Amino acid sequence: MIVYSGIKNEFLIAVEQDSIAKEIEENIYNKMHKKTAQNEFRSWENSLEYMYKVLNDNAIPENSGIAIEYNIPQTSKRVDFIISGYGENQSSNVVIIELKQWDKVETVEGQDALVKVYMNGTLCKVVHPSYQAWSYAAMIYDYNQNVQLGNIVLHPCAYMHNYRKNSPEKLEQKQYKEYVKDAPVFARGEVLKLREFIKKFIKTGDDEQLLYDIDNGKIKPSKSLQDSIKSMIEGNQEFIMLDEQKVVYEEILETALKCISDQKKRTVIVKGGPGTGKTVVAINLLAKLTNKGLFVQYTSKNSAPRNVYVKKLAGHKKTSINNMFKGAGAYVDAEDNIVDVIICDEAHRLNGKSGMFHNLGENQIKEIIHASLCSVFFIDESQRVTLSDIGTVSEIMKWANELDSEVQEMELTSQFRCNGSDGYLAWLDDVLEIRDTANLDMKDIDYDIRIMDSPNEVRDLIIERNKSRNQSRILAGYCWAWLKEGQNNSDVHDIKIGDFEMSWNLGNTSTFAIDENSVNEIGCIHTSQGLEFDYAGVIIGDDLRYENGHIVTDFTKRAKTDQSLRGIKKLYQENPEQALKEADEIIKNTYRTLMTRGMKGCYVYCTDKNLAKHLRECLK
Repeated sequence: MIVYSGIKNEFLIAVEQDSIAKEIEENIYNKMHKKTAQNEFRSWENSLEYMYKVLNDNAIPENSGIAIEYNIPQTSKRVDFIISGYGENQSSNVVIIELKQWDKVETVEGQDALVKVYMNGTLCKVVHPSYQAWSYAAMIYDYNQNVQLGNIVLHPCAYMHNYRKNSPEKLEQKQYKEYVKDAPVFARGEVLKLREFIKKFIKTGDDEQLLYDIDNGKIKPSKSLQDSIKSMIEGNQEFIMLDEQKVVYEEILETALKCISDQKKRTVIVKGGPGTGKTVVAINLLAKLTNKGLFVQYTSKNSAPRNVYVKKLAGHKKTSINNMFKGAGAYVDAEDNIVDVIICDEAHRLNGKSGMFHNLGENQIKEIIHASLCSVFFIDESQRVTLSDIGTVSEIMKWANELDSEVQEMELTSQFRCNGSDGYLAWLDDVLEIRDTANLDMKDIDYDIRIMDSPNEVRDLIIERNKSRNQSRILAGYCWAWLKEGQNNSDVHDIKIGDFEMSWNLGNTSTFAIDENSVNEIGCIHTSQGLEFDYAGVIIGDDLRYENGHIVTDFTKRAKTDQSLRGIKKLYQENPEQALKEADEIIKNTYRTLMTRGMKGCYVYCTDKNLAKHLRECLK
């Protein structure tokens, strides 16, 4: 959706009359039902004055198309400025300009395409403007059928009108060169250079025709995107499906294609415990259905698994496949059936409302089903780990019925983690008193589970195991505060137990599970759920103890920075019995989840000595 569009001459007049920002504001309210913040209004007034200077050249055709604030479909991303027209041999060209008001920039070492800028007085990491412009162009090309079929060529760039370049220029350092090459950066004093860039592609005007084509293009993955995701999956051992995984995959594939054929809404619920291969099936479905030309998205509440899978699939390739991966709150305002297939992984983690303050939308399950012709939910109800988690089979079925979506239930049961041992999971459920099972010991179960005397022993073992494949990590329950001043510094130790000290996983990365140095940090439930390792070291805090012959949980021992039990104190005052029941479930589920991340083994340290003794006895 284009918020403002016109021809160049109309844009120049609107700027001269000081009406352009007001027109954009009114259009946003009328088209998107959103109010504009004052700082955004002022940024239009400022930046568009500079664009006036750039376009005030007779060689740029009067009837070139101008679009401001183009909202890329099914995203929250808006392109700042677009100029459209025809080039030599009547080629269809669109110049995409990302406008920035920054006046200072710092480089970021060791992380792809990131820079640091001051925002509201705080130094923040953001993407490089060239990367941002390039990614928007890639997203439009990858999903807009009119752009693909009409051979519309997109030319991204960035214009930082308050920023003066230096020598050597930080924005053009070696680590950014591949993005700057595809999307050059123009700075203060470079109006003429930006003009020349535009004039190179826009020779004659199009009277907004190309803008109309883009705005009305059907959402369909490009052939290059289809081929790209296919090649990433093929030959990747991590995503090979086995046995019933393949059966479930084929069944869902058939259902999804049937939805496209008869345009009837359907919902598939796939139940499966830890290590049954839910994500393997999900990623394969994403690749296959995209390869068949469908608009498919993978969604989850937690960003950690999404980021890890994007990195595992793409490696160091410059790609836009991350546009396929969305947060669960992305569908708050989505149109009905706007996406062909939404694949929701870790569906037990879904919330009612979305947003940082849980104030957006109505219900994430409802919104996913509403937005998709075919919705697929992978779920394990025993992995509910926060009070806000509402994902259950019954909740999904409720909304599917309300939205007239036919429901199909399936199940993955075979265990491919924990050395393929269902026995270990049953033992764990019994020991944690989650459910009674017949597995009272670990006899004849091929899984390396050890109860260690100290956290130092856990660390030493995990570091040793990690040397071969970088596939072992230390995890812990949330009984230690995540110190704000040390969130990006592993030398600031959040977790201290006697002479043992380590930091929580750093806040400046979203891929703890595969980062080279994160074996020296401790991951929490939010950075490890949905992922797997060769070996997991787990530190159990005082929120789980063994007293009077039973496992007891204690939510008061959770750190104040823990958001998993946000609202529990209020609930305890209103309904103590319910509060204790909910907290008990969440704490036990948290440790069950942490202790099932390791495929080959799990090494455990308990701060409660009675619990350690009990676990050892249960292993005999």
